[in-house]
Order: sequence, then C-alpha cells, then structure tokens
Amino acid sequence: MNSSRLVPIYSSFLVAVLAASPALFAQEIVEVTGRDQRIDPDFDELYRIGAVEGEPWEMLGHVSHVAFDAQGNLYVFDRAGGMFSELRVLVFDATGAFVREFGRSGQGPGEFHMPMNYAVWRDGTTIVSDMGHAAYQIFDPSGGFVRMVRSSAEAPGGAGSGFMGASIRTSAPIQPDPRGGAVYAAWWGMSRSIGGTGADQPTTRPITRLDLDAEAVQVDTVVQGWLPPREVRNLFEGSSNVTLEGGSADLNQMLGGLARPSTFEPELLMGVLPDGGIVYSDSSAYALKIALPTGSVARVITRPFQPEPVTPRIEERYRELRGERSQNAISIPTGSSGAPPPEASLSQLPSFTLVDPPFYHEIPVLRSLSTTWEGRIWVMRQGDELIGDGPIDVMTAVGEYVGTYPSGATAMPDAFGPDGLAAFVELGEFDVSRVVVRRLPTEVR
Repeated sequence: MNSSRLVPIYSSFLVAVLAASPALFAQEIVEVTGRDQRIDPDFDELYRIGAVEGEPWEMLGHVSHVAFDAQGNLYVFDRAGGMFSELRVLVFDATGAFVREFGRSGQGPGEFHMPMNYAVWRDGTTIVSDMGHAAYQIFDPSGGFVRMVRSSAEAPGGAGSGFMGASIRTSAPIQPDPRGGAVYAAWWGMSRSIGGTGADQPTTRPITRLDLDAEAVQVDTVVQGWLPPREVRNLFEGSSNVTLEGGSADLNQMLGGLARPSTFEPELLMGVLPDGGIVYSDSSAYALKIALPTGSVARVITRPFQPEPVTPRIEERYRELRGERSQNAISIPTGSSGAPPPEASLSQLPSFTLVDPPFYHEIPVLRSLSTTWEGRIWVMRQGDELIGDGPIDVMTAVGEYVGTYPSGATAMPDAFGPDGLAAFVELGEFDVSRVVVRRLPTEVR
C-alpha cells in the first residue's frame, strides 16, 4: 500500500479490522524508533578468494552467487563472462582451502543449459535453476548430479504456460529452506494480462515454496504480496521484427499484454527465517511483515521513515546516473528453442532498444533485505543517492532493534553462514572479482 495514504485511511482500516475474522487480531504491530543507533562494522576477516594470477580456482570471472553450508564450506558460483557464459561451482572449506569444482555446460542431465539461480541447503546439497532445461538440477554435497526436478508449467503473473512458462518460473531468484527439501521464490518480473489490454493485470505477486522431493516441483503459495498497478506498453522502440525458424514475427505483438515494473516500483523483498517463516516487504513504506511457516502474518515491524516523492528533477537525475539509453540495447535470441544458446555470438544477433519504463510516483524506503542463519534481519534503506547503498538496519523477527550501520560503513553481505560467517563479493585489483569472508559479532548474527 502507498505509505502516503496511510493517515487518511486509518478510519477505514479500523472498520475493516472490526469486520475481519478473529485471526486478524493476532497480528502485532511493532513500531521501532526513528532515531538510528549507530553500530560499526567490527568484522574479523577470515580469508579471501580471487587473484589476478594463480591456480584456475583462484582466478574468478564473474561471481553470480555465493552460499554456505552448515559446515562453513563456501560455494562460489562463477561464470566466465556474461549471463549465458559457462558456469562452474567452486567449493572451499571453512579455512578458505580449495576443496572441489563441479559443473559443465551441455544439454544433458547434470549439465548447465542457461543456469539462472542457485541455492545451497545446509547439508551441502546444491540446487541450480536452469532455464534451458526448465527444471531445477540437484547435486549432492560431493558435487555429483542427483536428479532433475521439472518446473511448473504455469509461470507466475500470467506470464505463460507450457515449456516457456516453466522456463520463466526458473528465472525467479531462489532461497533455500533451512529445513531442506525446498526453496522459496519471490516473483519479481513482468506481469501479463489475459486480454492484453492491461485492465485485468494481476494485483498480487506470490512468494512460493517449491518442494523438490518429487519428479516435478510442488508449488505452495506462502503469501501473496501486493503488486502495484502497472502499465501495458510496447517493450521495444521502432521496428521489433525478428526472423525465427519458419518465418518472421513482431516481438511487440508477441509480447502484448506484458507489463514491466516501473522505475522505483517497490520490489517484493524477501528473507527466510530459521523456522521456515518469511520476512517480506511489498510496498514503499518501512513495513517488514513477518509470516509464519503457515503463511499467516503474525507481525509487522515499522519505522517512521517516509518514501520520497518522485519529481521531474529526480527523474532527470536518475537518467543521468543510468547513462545513455543506448545502454539498454539487448540481443534477441534467434534459435528455435526461444533462448540464446550459450555459444552464440552477441554480435551476430539482432538488437532492439527497450522502451524506458514509466516512473513510479515515489521512491521506496527499503532497497534490499536479507536474513542471517540465527534469524537477524538486515534491511538496507534508500541512501542519499538514487543509485547506491544506504544505511543498514539490523533487528530481530520479534521487532527488537539492534542498531544501524551508517551509509558506506559496510555493504550488505552477499551470503550469511553459520557461526556469524558472511561473504562479500568485491572487485579487487584490476577489477578482478574476489570473495571476502568475514565473521560477524554475536549481536548482529
């Protein structure tokens, strides 16, 4: 809900509460102080991975993801280059010593064909969501291929069904269930109306638990987050004709009814708690919703920070920071599979320019959210710059406020692990990727 409308609707909200079921009265509102209590990043560095020259496992390309298992082993998902380049999984022990590497490209079971997202269960089982296979690939703690779990054929947001819908579902980022056996996904991409007019656009976006124990994914919607209204418009400027096998097609017509997120639209932010509960944010306001494993929201944690209205000056400044529109040029796949093959030369593919999305009317207070293994919530607020890190609040799931790291004091960890482990993906000398592992103080774990 738009936070700027909260005050005028208090009376209406009260009427709705009185008319609601008794279960709603169990929802607790926790108001945290608006005065920041500064904490400093007193982190002990344990080791770092990544070097300009050295062994193959030392020279990283583009680190897409990092994760820990319960033994403190670090998993580094490293690509040679861009989004569809070859992927390898590097494993290091709790001291930073190299243990193993696994993963290769291909179209068979256990081979990566457009891998998109990754998760590691606490026992060391690795899950790779693979768009090319429209499935989730599972590897045991030693890196051996176990099985492939087919994705659901119906993509969220009405974005398609069949093989394409299953592929789209695997594009959603995933987080491991601490109890094992499943991953969580928050749908974040485009939405689609049934008639293509925008009048019947979805109004919610789900957080789902994907059970991976069977041959096909079993999808359980845990919560339905709010989806701001979106505008349906052409995705590409000018001509969008592309030649496919069997003829040509107009991409704007093929993708009619799709609505992209607007600039500054509040994201569906999500973190998983140790008991399988969810903390999420789905609006512009500072409102962290704590959902039980059953999906019912037990608590809402708020702070009195308000979203900033988007003015023409802010729009202009944002465009300056983003650079020229030519940076939005993308390559369109021409293969019969409907997806760019990993070995494709981008210079040989036709290019189209995306139409700039409209601006949302305000800038959300929150930028990102994560949870530690012990259940602390780390949430980054919007900083002074439109693009850049802001202060990071740390609190518990019951609403106890631990403190705030000021803007620039620390980046948000890219992965949390047991016993206060935290991994940060950084750029080192000559812009070489590296992973730095640090240990966090007890109070922020």
